[in-house]
Amino acid sequence: MHVKTITAKGVSRLYIYETYYDKDPATGKPRVRSKMIESLGRLDNLKKIYDDPVAHFKAVCEQRTLEKKKNRSISLTIDLDALMEVREDNLKNVGYGILKELYKELELDKFWNWKTRGLSVKYSIDQIFRLLVFSRILYPGSKKKAFDNRSIFFEDFKGFSLDDIYYSLDIIARNQSALQKWIFDHSEIVCERDLSVSYFDCTNYYFDIGRPDVDTLDEDGNPVDKEGNKAEPKYRKRGPEKNHRPDPIVEMGLLMDRNGIPLAYDLFPGNESEKVHMRPIINRVKNEFSDSRTIFVADRGLNTSDNIYWINGDNKGDYNPRDGYVYGQSVRGADAEFKAWVISGGYQKQELLDEEGNKISFIHKSRIHPKELHVNVTKPGSKKPSKKTVRVDQKQMAYYSEKYAKKQKADRDAMIARAKDLIKHPKKYDKVTSAGSAAYVKNIAFDKTTGEIVEGQILELDEEKIREQELYDGYYSIVTSELELTDLEIREIYRGLAKIEETFKISKSDFRSRPVYVSTNEHIDAHFSTCFTALVLIRLLQAKLGHKYPVGRILDSLRKYNCTKIDTGLYQFLYFDEVIKSCGEVFHKDLNNKYRTQVQIRRILRY
Repeated sequence: MHVKTITAKGVSRLYIYETYYDKDPATGKPRVRSKMIESLGRLDNLKKIYDDPVAHFKAVCEQRTLEKKKNRSISLTIDLDALMEVREDNLKNVGYGILKELYKELELDKFWNWKTRGLSVKYSIDQIFRLLVFSRILYPGSKKKAFDNRSIFFEDFKGFSLDDIYYSLDIIARNQSALQKWIFDHSEIVCERDLSVSYFDCTNYYFDIGRPDVDTLDEDGNPVDKEGNKAEPKYRKRGPEKNHRPDPIVEMGLLMDRNGIPLAYDLFPGNESEKVHMRPIINRVKNEFSDSRTIFVADRGLNTSDNIYWINGDNKGDYNPRDGYVYGQSVRGADAEFKAWVISGGYQKQELLDEEGNKISFIHKSRIHPKELHVNVTKPGSKKPSKKTVRVDQKQMAYYSEKYAKKQKADRDAMIARAKDLIKHPKKYDKVTSAGSAAYVKNIAFDKTTGEIVEGQILELDEEKIREQELYDGYYSIVTSELELTDLEIREIYRGLAKIEETFKISKSDFRSRPVYVSTNEHIDAHFSTCFTALVLIRLLQAKLGHKYPVGRILDSLRKYNCTKIDTGLYQFLYFDEVIKSCGEVFHKDLNNKYRTQVQIRRILRY
């Protein structure tokens, strides 16, 4: 209810009106209507009674509205003999409405309307993309599963077929880079994006196929398409899969900001080294997103002289530091001087409190030490890189952990057991399936074409290598360009790398983004565009909720926030918890009503 002032012939009168919804007979869509409930009289006469008649009756309206809400009730007639139709399903999810709010704040509908303007497609790319993203978050599976299961959402996803979804993947793929930049630009109004520290890591996703893709090559060995034009290498190749599966994989490099929200990603073939794929994604972010100074954090697998020099120098022959780095450093893979320093003693015990107030103790030491980088430098006017040696000051920190020592020993013992089995039964293994264990076998070689172990060699266990590795059990190290930061500050920055591992876990476990059920590069690109958007949405939601809830709990609550029809146009909600309550508070929505009409639910979900 609300107060309305109507002036006619110079006389103002006050009325109480009520707003309601009905269906437009012409369009069939809901429309807003209002009706007069009570005439209060002339305004000049009411001023003789009340100091502020409008304010007084506004308070009256608010009170009446509250009383009406409290006293609303209806009578239902239930037909106990009613039968259900085959495949009838009245359970509808409304939890996706929270994701839709974030989708709206990122203005992704405007992005797809902009990118598809002028295209001769009869279906909405925005509707398809929205269905794929919401399904990836709440009901992950194949594209066909998302299409078949689309009726689970309260609103209808209509106007496109399953074939349309597959056709749309090519359009989504063409716009994947622009989509990442759009999301970054528009996410800043949702949550602070802190690029002072950025985390980079790589992971891989497997395909449930028997053999890898084979590129068509020209005379120079470069990939080409069917017409002989230059093409990108196909993604699905065999490589070192994280869980030692033999399936072909695609590699993903992901860059994440300091707050744990994904920034950008790149895909590359599963048989290529991750070490060179950090540079293109950082280049893109620096050129298109933000050129502010950033400390890049990565694990030891990406710690190379070229990467250090490329990030911390200008890669043009002169050393002019700008961006910084914090890397994990492999102790076993370091030079002799560094190894000797690590195991030479001088460690001190330190204690600090984690975010939950728990005491953490660790043993460490540090030094600032000159580091020689042997790098490939491409000078102006030259096409080929040349070797150059550069000396830089580097802070090096070494740690020892008894728990880590036990883990390393257990992992090595497992690999040694496999190595012994490989020596006895070499035909059971190839280059992929022997990963890890082959490092402990002398004289092992692999066929470059098949990957099989070359016969005729005497395979022996490398006892000397095992004894050497035992010396460094429990030691690990961090190196950085940031000489002014304290050891604790560097440690805390590096520990943030765990957030990107958690993000990969969400992608693979909660969102079930593997195995990948599409085959072409374009469709794989589109698949991971939806996965990336899903990751950003759930991380933004987690941030808006104050990081009070883990992602798994948020997903569980959104999946359970369902309703079912109990009468024509009337629904009963079946679940409510602290997460849904917090979502309602953050997005200013009343989500704890047990009963709602269809129109009221559509108002919750409406843009």
